[in-house]
Amino acid sequence: MQIGRPSTTARGAAAFRAAHQELEGGRVFHDPLALRILAADADDPVLEAAFHPGREDVRLSVAARARFAEDAVAAAVVRGVRQAVALGAGLDTFGCRNPYEADGLRVFEVDHPATQEWKRDRLAVAEIPVPPSLTLAPVDFERQGLADGLTAAGFDPARPAFFIWLGVVPYLTHTAVLDTLGSIAGLPDGSGVVFDYGEPPDVLPPEQRAVHEARAEWAAKAGEPFLSFFTPEELAGELRRLGFSETEDIRYRDLAARYESGHRMGDEHPDLGAHVIHTWSQG
Repeated sequence: MQIGRPSTTARGAAAFRAAHQELEGGRVFHDPLALRILAADADDPVLEAAFHPGREDVRLSVAARARFAEDAVAAAVVRGVRQAVALGAGLDTFGCRNPYEADGLRVFEVDHPATQEWKRDRLAVAEIPVPPSLTLAPVDFERQGLADGLTAAGFDPARPAFFIWLGVVPYLTHTAVLDTLGSIAGLPDGSGVVFDYGEPPDVLPPEQRAVHEARAEWAAKAGEPFLSFFTPEELAGELRRLGFSETEDIRYRDLAARYESGHRMGDEHPDLGAHVIHTWSQG
């Protein structure tokens, strides 16, 4: 990761969301700001890869993941939640599009201070305003805890909140993941989170394991090694132990089918044991 810029994986997710708007018309996930926020980085090779005609399955998977997360926020708003937090927000635009601003939803974006400064510059260049309902909460995790950083930004720990935490968990240690989930579980009833995770490579079939190992090698060379894996059973048990009472776990390969009737991922997008989870607590 380059200091002051979102990671390669974060830029990649933003690029695939943007490419989905142009090449598939945003039919799975509509984000009118996705292309604009990337305009200043048109020469980024990550963008070129996302727009490749053969990457449709990846674009649909990333788009479906984003829609799944924002559908979960909508459900949280119905439950009465009025605080949303994007952890490792990168170039995500939900806070700038906040469709629940009139309902009183406040959005907090948590990221490294230098990364957020870089994003502010991109928003300014793209002439995308930061609405009053959005707070950019800079947190340097080497010097400050998540709870302290959020509280300093105006987050109210006495009220429930919903967290979007995508594209981050595999790059954190097992302990860091469970500590963060524990912090979220400790908030008032109604709080929850959407996050993604990967199964251990040794539970995958040999062919899929080989593809996973190749991707892991690429990630390590990019300075973003995979550090944690969970089996669905292990993670379900940990979430119950932490106090989450409701959980939906869905494989990446099944996400697009949820939003596109009959769609199935092709062989070029194998099931590598990647999942997305929506979990929350209710009294």
